[in-house]
Amino acid sequence: MRFQILDIIFNPPHPVTGEVVHPSDRLGRVVETAVLAEELGFDSFSVGERHAGDVLSSSPTVILGAIAHATDRILLSTGVSVVAVLDPIRVAEDFATIDQLSRGRFEPVIGKGNEALQYPLFGLDISKQYEYLTENYELLRRLVREEHVDWNGTHRHPLVDATTLPRPFDGPFRIWHGSATSVEAVDLAAKWGDPIVTANALQPRENYKVLIDRYREQYLAHGHDPEKLYVGSGSGGLFLADTTEQATDEFRPIYEGFVAQQDKRLERSLRSDLGGKHDPAAKGRVTSFRTIEDAVERGPALVGSPDRVAEKILDYHDSYGHDLQSVSVNHVLDFEQQKDTLRRFAEEVIPLVKKELSTTLWSPFDADRAKGFTAS
Repeated sequence: MRFQILDIIFNPPHPVTGEVVHPSDRLGRVVETAVLAEELGFDSFSVGERHAGDVLSSSPTVILGAIAHATDRILLSTGVSVVAVLDPIRVAEDFATIDQLSRGRFEPVIGKGNEALQYPLFGLDISKQYEYLTENYELLRRLVREEHVDWNGTHRHPLVDATTLPRPFDGPFRIWHGSATSVEAVDLAAKWGDPIVTANALQPRENYKVLIDRYREQYLAHGHDPEKLYVGSGSGGLFLADTTEQATDEFRPIYEGFVAQQDKRLERSLRSDLGGKHDPAAKGRVTSFRTIEDAVERGPALVGSPDRVAEKILDYHDSYGHDLQSVSVNHVLDFEQQKDTLRRFAEEVIPLVKKELSTTLWSPFDADRAKGFTAS
C-alpha cells in the first residue's frame, strides 16, 4: 500500500479554546509538513481546494508550487481540485505549471467538491454541478493531452485551435477522481479508465463501498486494463496514543467540538439562498458519527494505538481493496504534536500495513505513474 498526507487547510477556531491560527502560519505549516512527509517516506502530499468557509485552500496550485520548490521526491496532488466550478483552460495551465515545477511529480485528484456555497460564489447553478464536472473534466483531459484543440460544449464558449502552456513535463499526467456521494463521479472515472479516491470520511463504509464496487464494474465494462485499476481511500482523521482508550479520551473534546461546528455550518448553508436547488438531505455534508466512540468503533477515524490503527486500515482494505491510504492530522493540535503524530504513523503504523499489503501503484510496474516520481 502507498501512503499520502492530505491537508484541506481548514482553519476554523479551535473548538474548545477559540484560538485561531494566523493564515500565514497555517499556510507555512502546510509546506513544512510536506517537507517532513518527504523525510518520513510518505509517497504523496495532497492539498485540498475549497472556496467557502473557514478554509485556506482556494489556491492549491500556488501552495503546491511552494512545496514543489521545497521538496525533491514526494509526489504532489490535489484533494480535490474543484473543476466543476473552474475554467478548464486555467486548470490546464496551473496543473502543467506544477508538473513542470516539480519535474513530473504531479497527479491531481479532481471532482465537484463538497461545498455547496461555492456554486453561488461563481455564479453557477448547483443543480447542474455534475454537468459542469463532466464537461470541464473532458475538456481538461483534451487540453492536457492535445495541442490545437477545437471544442464545443454547453456551458462555455467554443475553442478553436487552443493550446495551453506550459505543456506537461513529460507527456500527460494521470488524473484521479474524488468520490464521496455520487455515481456520476465514479462513472466518469470508469468511462475514461482513471483511478478514484473515495472520501471515506463522514459516512458509514457501506455507502462508500457501493460506489467503489460500481466503479470497478463500470471500469471493466468499458474494457479498460484491470492492471491499471487503482483505488485510494481517505480517512476520518488521524490521532495516535499508546492505547486506543488514551487516544479516544484525548481526542474527544476536539472531535465533538468539530461535530458541533459542522452542524452550525450546515445550518448556515441551508439558510443561504441557493435558489432552491440544494437538497437539504444530501449525504456527506456532516459526519454520521456523532461521538468519538462511534467514530472509532464504526467509522473511518484512525484514532487509537498504532497497532489498532494498522488493524483498522487492513480492515477497511478488506472492504475497499484500496492501493492508497490518505491521512489527515487535525490542524488545531499543537504543531509539534502534529509532526510527532506523522512520525509515529510512519514508523509504527506504515510498516505493519506494508507487511500485509502490496500494490503496483507508483512502482516501476505502473506505466502511468508520474514521470518524476523516483520511489521504488
